[in-house]
Amino acid sequence: MGYKARKRWALFILLVGMPAYVVLAVTLMGHIQRLPLWAEVPAYLVLGFAWIIPFKRVFLGVGQADPDQKD
Repeated sequence: MGYKARKRWALFILLVGMPAYVVLAVTLMGHIQRLPLWAEVPAYLVLGFAWIIPFKRVFLGVGQADPDQKD
């Protein structure tokens, strides 16, 4: 995937996918019985980082200069 495509996908994921994932995670946590604090904090931490795993390749190098651009 090219740099510009990765940049566009990263923007789409952050603007559309991330809010949708937050709604999904909060809904999921709302449907289960309230966990004790010692279990709830790690659950939210896991959910908070779980969205990164499938999109890691999209975000790699997006904040750097375009490697394909000619000077």
